[in-house]
Amino acid sequence: MVDDNGHDLPARKVEYLKYIYEHGGTAKTVDLASHFSVDASTISKTITDLKSRGFLSHAPYQRISLSRQGKQFAGFFIKRHRILSLMLTHYGFSQEEACKEASRFESYVSRNAVDRICRTMGHPQEAACGSITHDDGCMGGKEKN
Repeated sequence: MVDDNGHDLPARKVEYLKYIYEHGGTAKTVDLASHFSVDASTISKTITDLKSRGFLSHAPYQRISLSRQGKQFAGFFIKRHRILSLMLTHYGFSQEEACKEASRFESYVSRNAVDRICRTMGHPQEAACGSITHDDGCMGGKEKN
């Protein structure tokens, strides 16, 4: 089981979930392998692990799909990246620099911190790399550790 912040997921697996989410919640193994420049066998191992953790559903020779849990986590991972990169642009980083810097530390930032930053920033709608979605955590003020 993954903690509420996804801290125990390696960054590469987070990137796979984000990629699938941003491509309509489904993807082909070959598309992931091509996008991430890795061997199809590497993708297959990762898909098996993410499926066992409840993030994906996948049958051999079928498209990979995010589960409900996978959609929730991937949506949070994208929001976290976009909120943090937008925050960095407020401190003088270019959009490209902010995106790269956020990628370096985002996996250490909790859901609670992201929700607080989002509220403090007035629930922004757009970041350099896309739209920002909001949930009960940032909109309702519910805080989790």
